[in-house]
Amino acid sequence: MAKPAEKGRPVRPSLTIDWYPQELPRGAEARGFALRTADGAAVGGTLYTLAKPRSVACLMHPREYFGFHYLVPSLLEAGVAVWTQGARSVGNDLRLEHEQAVLDAASGIDFLRTRDFRQIVLIGNSGGSGLYSYYIQQATLPPSERSAKASTGKPTGFDAASMPAVDGMIYLAPHPGQGRLLLGCIDPSVADERDALSVIAELDPFNRENGYRPEPGASRYSAGFVARYRQAQRDRVARLDDIARNLIAGRQAARKQLKEGHAGRAEHLRAVHTPIMTVWRTDADLRCLDLSLDPSDRAPGSVWSPDVLASNYGAVGFGRLCSPESWLSTWSGISSAAALERTAPFVKVAALVLEYTGDQTYFPSGIREIFNWIGSDKKEHIRVRGDHHGRPLAPDQEPGRAIAGRAIADWLRRHSFA
Repeated sequence: MAKPAEKGRPVRPSLTIDWYPQELPRGAEARGFALRTADGAAVGGTLYTLAKPRSVACLMHPREYFGFHYLVPSLLEAGVAVWTQGARSVGNDLRLEHEQAVLDAASGIDFLRTRDFRQIVLIGNSGGSGLYSYYIQQATLPPSERSAKASTGKPTGFDAASMPAVDGMIYLAPHPGQGRLLLGCIDPSVADERDALSVIAELDPFNRENGYRPEPGASRYSAGFVARYRQAQRDRVARLDDIARNLIAGRQAARKQLKEGHAGRAEHLRAVHTPIMTVWRTDADLRCLDLSLDPSDRAPGSVWSPDVLASNYGAVGFGRLCSPESWLSTWSGISSAAALERTAPFVKVAALVLEYTGDQTYFPSGIREIFNWIGSDKKEHIRVRGDHHGRPLAPDQEPGRAIAGRAIADWLRRHSFA
């Protein structure tokens, strides 16, 4: 278990989501597996074991690789096996469709049932919370009642997939789903989707007349501006939804002509072409600039950068490049089905929400909403000092991830998972 640095000894900083500088417990074994999903894709995962555990905890994210997640050592020490899995779309916003990621998760959970684990607990860390809640929602339904089509119009294939039930769900630094998250941080002042530098001054979060101040955390936005900003964010997402649907419709029309034998060269090319959407400026949550909005222990800045203006206009950010399908399935806060408001009510198993109080991705009022959405009557909410990745908020503090590891181990034992 990670400990505070001893006096006079240099602090070894932790990586973002990896367990360094921790180490696996002595005797722990790791074995990799390649799996085939219900729709024929290949995914991989790693099963960590120590002794002969009866339960397994699963870690997966639709975009990130959790193979060396910081909780692995503490979970093993708690007495459970750990399954870390990648999706087919790891690191690839371009093709990230949540319905495919659900099938990826299903292949891993189905595999674990064949390994004779008595209990399976899912740990949804950050975006993993939206993915695993979506899985649980669909797994609770008979195959014939599962969602048949994604918001893109594609068949989901859920009816043909084996989706075993699980026994517990942990929400670690959760947010309400990739699309709902982006809905809160997309910059609504973009005047022209074809021009990254186009600005509607009345909606510009970096305009002094709207309350912006360049000093970290000094911006102050009025309630009226916040309300206009939030509505404009939703309006921009709706416009992007329209763009995505029109792009899909154009390709589908060309494919129909091709199938019917009426397509010329232009229609043939349009039928096989996958257009890419560039979504400018997606890191502009007012709460990252004005710390009086939904106050917490967070520092100024976003999860991407302490300088929100630079990250908003830079290359990083959520959903910056995506296909129309990935936009609608994952990044649209209006159209994506992977939203906890829709899926968490289906979570009836024992559930734990672990909130980091310095999280720069999601904020206290939103965490309370997530907790209230969860359908379980056996749910708990724990608050731990740390940033979104469980790192310490000050150099002399114990990392939040270490405290979280102990809290989760205690919860697992109290619910007889360990």
